[in-house]
Amino acid sequence: MLLKVSKSEMSGTVRMPGSKSHTIRALFISSLAGGQSEIYSPLISKDALSAVKVCRALGAHIDVSDDRFVVHGFNGRPQIPDDVINVGNSGTTLRFGVMTAALGDGCSVFTGDYQIRRRPLGPLIEAINNLGASAFSTRGNGMAPVVVRGRARGGRTRLDSVTSQYLSSLLINAPLLDDDTEIVVTRLNEVPYVEMTMWWLNKQGIIYENNGFKSLFIKGGQRYKPFNTVIPGDFSSATFFAVLAAISGGEFILENLDMSDPQGDKLVLSVLQSMGTRVDIGDGAIVIKGDGLTGREIDMNSMPDALPAMAVAGCFAAGETRLVNVPQARLKETDRIHVMCEELRKMGADIHELPDGLLIRESRLKGCAVRGHDDHRVVMALAVAGLNAEGETVIDTAEAMNVTFPEFVELAKGCGGKIETIEG
Repeated sequence: MLLKVSKSEMSGTVRMPGSKSHTIRALFISSLAGGQSEIYSPLISKDALSAVKVCRALGAHIDVSDDRFVVHGFNGRPQIPDDVINVGNSGTTLRFGVMTAALGDGCSVFTGDYQIRRRPLGPLIEAINNLGASAFSTRGNGMAPVVVRGRARGGRTRLDSVTSQYLSSLLINAPLLDDDTEIVVTRLNEVPYVEMTMWWLNKQGIIYENNGFKSLFIKGGQRYKPFNTVIPGDFSSATFFAVLAAISGGEFILENLDMSDPQGDKLVLSVLQSMGTRVDIGDGAIVIKGDGLTGREIDMNSMPDALPAMAVAGCFAAGETRLVNVPQARLKETDRIHVMCEELRKMGADIHELPDGLLIRESRLKGCAVRGHDDHRVVMALAVAGLNAEGETVIDTAEAMNVTFPEFVELAKGCGGKIETIEG
């Protein structure tokens, strides 16, 4: 599928869909609990439905409707799957799922699409082995396909959490192990995502100790309780419309966002504000209006998913913008540092790769044919660029948007965007 985009005068009100990160955590914790949980206003997307599929394969009964998931959990004891589990494109689901499988008695096999089979899993595999289960990569390269044989007991492990998903996976599942668990963290990126996981543990009354993210202790023999919850809006999705406002000068009202929520990508708003964007935070809505941007250095470690959109923002900022301290962006669905440099350069951007980010100078972008690389955030970031570039931009692999933000095109159209999907 192709996405055709032209320069547009845009403004409007956009209601953000539910958070992907919260939705997947809610699905796993409710599946690990006993009894019935209800999850309202979840994100309905390919990644979320991948998590549903995995939790079902491990023994949860989940009813899916337009506005809720009803989950009957397996009370901490997953079943042995009938078949190989395919997580699709969802890295979060893979990382959470392999440790959940380690709670069971027997073997589970996980795989995914071609991007998943290139994403690293080695440190988590090592940790699972250290905690008493057995896990190995079938190709011996620390990537899926991976085989997990439980049951893990607990104990002590070191963890190089180059992605926060490794640590979150252990934190979600370790309370259900028979023995206590100690995790010594040798590196941790994306701290706000771990804080989100802890937010869920706190809501469940889970007993654990966090020693400044250097080490964590989780008491074993605990249980999750069923719950009813409303999933908050997604700041990662909101990033694209926040950047649209910042670079276009239009005014956007973003609804269904809670600034008290632990999502790391809410930091994008304060970054854009520091660059010159007007940001007014009210009850239930955030008003964003562009008024010219000035480049600056931005530490992206806590918000790596925002790198593609912020690379676009840098093209419209006076002077020089540096996106730094985000080497893990190379380990996402694509090497997003390289891909965004490559595609924005086709549009005329003065942009250069850094080992841990990007250097961008103010540029006049022109529409052209670019590649989305089957990466949802790359596709949407290039669409934001095309909506503010001269001429027409055509982006391939547009169907990747369905991974996290199926409503993106319709919401952009509703704000005046000249944007449409075409088969190709």
